[in-house]
Amino acid sequence: MAYADAQSGAVILDGDGEATIILAGTVTKGDLVGYSSGWVRALATTAGVIQARCVAGEDGVSGQRIAAYFDYAVIGGARFSGATAGGALYAAEATSVGKYTQTAPSDSGDSTKIVGYMMSATVAFVTPGYVNDSTV
Repeated sequence: MAYADAQSGAVILDGDGEATIILAGTVTKGDLVGYSSGWVRALATTAGVIQARCVAGEDGVSGQRIAAYFDYAVIGGARFSGATAGGALYAAEATSVGKYTQTAPSDSGDSTKIVGYMMSATVAFVTPGYVNDSTV
């Protein structure tokens, strides 16, 4: 089975660094969230990189206050399938805002920041608050 991020069905199994943010766009529980004129879904694409800073702790829409995890979140449920345990996670590119991928973005200027690792085929350990100065 190939890796897939359904961007739905996430269950936050554990988390730390919880804070309240005010959204500037729609998010789904478990989405990678960054800041660009407000808190929105993260994206690795060159033309519009939005670095991952936290994980959405709940669904929400623009103007709504939601819980978010800045240190780490363990995400299970039906969000992920077919992942490689131990494999790195990155913010996805193109139109996959807020999603994760196990393939490092490869276009010049893309964000290649590792945002976490898969603990199993269906459970992710996401560390968006970790800063790695060697990446975009």
